[in-house]
Amino acid sequence: MSLTSHGTSSNGGGATCPFGPHMMDPDLLADPFGGYGRMREQSPVVRGRFVDGTPVWFVTRFDDVRAVLRDPRFVNTPSHVPGDGGTDPRESMMDLLNVPEHLRAYLLGSILDSDPPDHPRLRRLVTRAFAARRILDLRPDIERIADRLLAELPQHEQDGTVDLLEHFAYPLSITVICELVGIPTVDLERWRVWGGDLVSMRPDRLQHSFPVMIDYCHALIEQRRAALGDDLLSALIRAQDDDGGRLSDIEMVTMIVTLVLAGHETSAHLIGNGTAALLSHRDQLEQLRKDPSLIPRAVHELMRWCGSVQVARLRYAAEELEISGTPIARGDAVQLVLVSANFDPRQYPDPDRLDVTRHQDGQAENHVGFGHGIHYCLGATLARQEGEAAFAKLLEHYPDLAPADSDSEWDRALLPGSWRLNSLRLRLRP
Repeated sequence: MSLTSHGTSSNGGGATCPFGPHMMDPDLLADPFGGYGRMREQSPVVRGRFVDGTPVWFVTRFDDVRAVLRDPRFVNTPSHVPGDGGTDPRESMMDLLNVPEHLRAYLLGSILDSDPPDHPRLRRLVTRAFAARRILDLRPDIERIADRLLAELPQHEQDGTVDLLEHFAYPLSITVICELVGIPTVDLERWRVWGGDLVSMRPDRLQHSFPVMIDYCHALIEQRRAALGDDLLSALIRAQDDDGGRLSDIEMVTMIVTLVLAGHETSAHLIGNGTAALLSHRDQLEQLRKDPSLIPRAVHELMRWCGSVQVARLRYAAEELEISGTPIARGDAVQLVLVSANFDPRQYPDPDRLDVTRHQDGQAENHVGFGHGIHYCLGATLARQEGEAAFAKLLEHYPDLAPADSDSEWDRALLPGSWRLNSLRLRLRP
């Protein structure tokens, strides 16, 4: 692996070589593990195309992905590239999704896309709410919610089966994150719908729900300003007042949208994907049944093996450089492929094997499922807590859980850079 400055221009490399793997290729959508894995073994850096067809460099190997994630010469916002006037693929996505101009800032200005000095300023505002000690203190509440939802599962059975995503994974994750942020319980279902519309990438759904969601957030801020509480939204309002308005209302709304939607979607699909993986690897499931103390280690392995986020946000080279000998021009877009990095045989012995004991207690996190560097997932500790509680309680309530369908019949969403089920039908008892 090598990330070095590159002294000679490779200007136009992207513009003149637009062909190669496309993130919307049907085969890649259906089998991202195999498709990106073949790219990884072809080359550490592969020229290809983003969702909208614009050129990108796919970075596929573990060491290179980690190196770029922590390299300050890559930025998340294209306009921060010195002297760059090229196409912003994010704007092209806004065009594809028919997002109105006046609403684009709420999608393009999130903490996920920010760079210093804005990024550390925004991250400081929410770090306290996601501090490890505070999240650990939430564990009893998470377990209480999980117990209630699992006890209610039989009420949702139809023909002897129940959808675990619909009636457990989603309700658990949305309830936890909304309580933390300060979203009223009566509005949880609205957020589930809004989240589904956003990740669907369907303009016909987004054009109706996205403006309503933004208006809702502005109204909620005004309501909470009149009656502050002990939630994250109240903390953001206090920070805005104490800091002379340096946190804008748009930034606050964008933070709410990002935390709620990213927080519940990824956690729900960690539970869904993880349950499906364990049910199709009965030996690993049996290990957890016999020794529940392995569950924290299993959550790390499931994040590596079947995490729902398979690519990082686009990065842009702020100067000419090289990645493993490949020249990258200033302004070029780089797509870091987390799924291929997490299966890199240079990093993991027998990477295709699901092994709930792979991650050792006390060992530093050995995967990039939560990212790396300054953009490491804010909610990683919360996601792990939810995953640990969900799997422990699921095995406790339903030790004989079984899939209602074969692996090949599971209903998966074909979304670029994502691995998620539309549903997961299970039989609670033999």
